[in-house]
Amino acid sequence: MVDISRATALGTSGASELFQLLRDGRPRTRAELANLTGLARSTIAARVDSLIRLGLVSPVDDAISTGGRPSSQFALNPGARIVLAADLGATHATVGISDLSGVILAQRRESVAIDRGPEAVLGWLVETGQDLVNTVGREASDLIAIGIGLPGPVHHASGRPVNPPIMPGWNAFDVPGWVQQHLKVPVLVDNDVNIMALGEQAFAWPDEDHFIFVKVATGIGSGVISGGRLQRGAQGIAGDIGHVQIPRGAGIPCHCGNRGCLEAMASGPAIAAELRRSGIDVQTGQDVVDLVKRGNIDAIQAVRQAGRDIGEVLTACVSLINPSVIAIGGSMAQAGEHLIAGVREVVYTRSMPLATEHLQIAQSRAAENAGVIGASMLAIHHALSPESIDSMVQV
Repeated sequence: MVDISRATALGTSGASELFQLLRDGRPRTRAELANLTGLARSTIAARVDSLIRLGLVSPVDDAISTGGRPSSQFALNPGARIVLAADLGATHATVGISDLSGVILAQRRESVAIDRGPEAVLGWLVETGQDLVNTVGREASDLIAIGIGLPGPVHHASGRPVNPPIMPGWNAFDVPGWVQQHLKVPVLVDNDVNIMALGEQAFAWPDEDHFIFVKVATGIGSGVISGGRLQRGAQGIAGDIGHVQIPRGAGIPCHCGNRGCLEAMASGPAIAAELRRSGIDVQTGQDVVDLVKRGNIDAIQAVRQAGRDIGEVLTACVSLINPSVIAIGGSMAQAGEHLIAGVREVVYTRSMPLATEHLQIAQSRAAENAGVIGASMLAIHHALSPESIDSMVQV
């Protein structure tokens, strides 16, 4: 019997217990579903019928009969609805449309500065989202939920940013409420690194229950999945490793108001500033990445040291969480093995052998799509939650 109560990274999965099975796209009969879940056939029949009426489940080719009348098979209909997903970063934003299986149908990435303020940025999001809905040939009524990632601390229950250091004007702004004035569907908001962790896990590591995603870009943060669940912590800032102090950063000011933070030493802007002090003309983290790709020794050494600094903090995370995978993403991960080599050097040297025996430290496989995939997962989970399906059935 399948353990239908097993949690996903976002919690108990599905429109009902059946969705844990039906969301994989494999057709099953009512009898198979009853055997797999242990639920009565009458219960299975009632729930399947409700999902068919909603269009979320549809009949497929009949199963091979073992005698008598063939049994009808059913599977999730991923095209029944669509979700809007947005990954908003410090300087760039990606908006996409996905079906209910998480397949991205269309997306757009543009330079959008988060410090333009919430109304300007969210206005762009809404306009772009509406255009993408039309692009994929769907109607606004097909949109069932919206997932948004923001580059700062977020109170997940309310969707409001909380004193975000690089987001002037966003503190306590009602992001879901503002978006719902224009797109009248549920809006889920989380920290961008949390959604990147969800996206990377869904895309590349679906069977890993102990997983850390590290974003290295304008800032540094991590998303933590432990025991198969995304860990947000008491106030929603679990994984905020960018503001952990490191010895090499002693006395160096950070924009958060403290000194010696990892982010002040190993983020893209911090590496660029260090290279400028040595006489190299670079302005941004992307400039640093470009130098690394051209084989500049100073840039390579600076990126490698940033990896060591990150590894120093991750060594403590390995002892606390014991992950099986650490994925490194964000714009600075484009520097490739130089950054990751620095991380590995420290983590593998300083961690207990048992903790690193099977630990993989790898570059993000979802790359720049991790955030938009994760935002779609956030929206899909809500759209297919038991509460959402119940409310749809009652309409």
